[in-house]
Amino acid sequence: MENETYHQKKAKENILKLRELLTQLPPWLKDFFRGIEQSTEPRTRIAYAIDLQTFLEFLQSQNPSFEGKPIKEIPRDVLTSLKSTDIEEYLEHLKYYKNAEGKEFINNDRAMKRKLSTLRTMYSYYHKNKIIDENPVLQVDMPKIHEKAIVRLEINEVAELLDVVETGSKLTDTQKVFHEKNKVRDLALMTLLLGTGIRVSECVGLDLTDVDFDNDRIKVVRKGGYESYVYFGEEVRDALLSYMDERDQIIAVDGHENALFLSSRRSRISVRNVEVLVKKYAQTVTTLKKITPHKLRSTYGTSLYQETGDIYLVADVLGHRDVNTTKKHYAAIEDERRRSARDKVKLREK
Repeated sequence: MENETYHQKKAKENILKLRELLTQLPPWLKDFFRGIEQSTEPRTRIAYAIDLQTFLEFLQSQNPSFEGKPIKEIPRDVLTSLKSTDIEEYLEHLKYYKNAEGKEFINNDRAMKRKLSTLRTMYSYYHKNKIIDENPVLQVDMPKIHEKAIVRLEINEVAELLDVVETGSKLTDTQKVFHEKNKVRDLALMTLLLGTGIRVSECVGLDLTDVDFDNDRIKVVRKGGYESYVYFGEEVRDALLSYMDERDQIIAVDGHENALFLSSRRSRISVRNVEVLVKKYAQTVTTLKKITPHKLRSTYGTSLYQETGDIYLVADVLGHRDVNTTKKHYAAIEDERRRSARDKVKLREK
């Protein structure tokens, strides 16, 4: 299809990837994936398929009658034969195991919680549709997750990071060679991430036509596929305008003509490219923090909340459909603001 957008291409890739995964799973699971199609994201369904493959491989290893058979031949009846203790054994198995090729896997509590959530969703679907009578997964407690501290850059670290991107200081001689070629692009990209809080997938998906300098905003495709406008400030505007002058002189490869950010190969820059780029520059500023594009997003969200105190505004700008998602990420800052309120109201003059 000609003139496909980045997001349309990714959607097609996800559809094909899910179809490929489903060929390796039992046919009866197709009903489940059709049933959740309208309420889940494509990437979520792909994650479900991978998790269910792991679950079925576990059942295969525990049941002699399935030995030597592909997991796609495991019947749906197996769901009704499982007890809560079987699910608990599966969670114990997930902590450390090897697959058929001998590759080792280790899952922490967060990963096990996600895999148990996948089973809950699948069992709930078949139970709701009266295909099975019991749902043993509900009897299994979710692993307790300890909230992680928000990793973000401090104000001085942000300034230092952008200085490195602009000048190339602190980079190795080899890195400086590539930096000289890409510094204008890199500064525009890093400034955009730090100045708007957009996701890395939203950033790499930007087209030239998505940038509106008349209103100082960009049009992004959010998680869920809906479009939204994100406004940017003067620093982002200046960095983008400088890059636009350079971008106008680059002839992109076929199919990537409208991409805003290009790689050194003149094709649309990838998420992986941006992750490597962020890591390279961030390591010159801090070695104690593992800075990723998502941490730049957290940096922006934290700064915006500290400046405005408006959690609903932060949720809206970051593209969180549920403000509770935002509150969860910035709970520590919320508590700090609540503590600061204790001395604001005076009951009696001293």
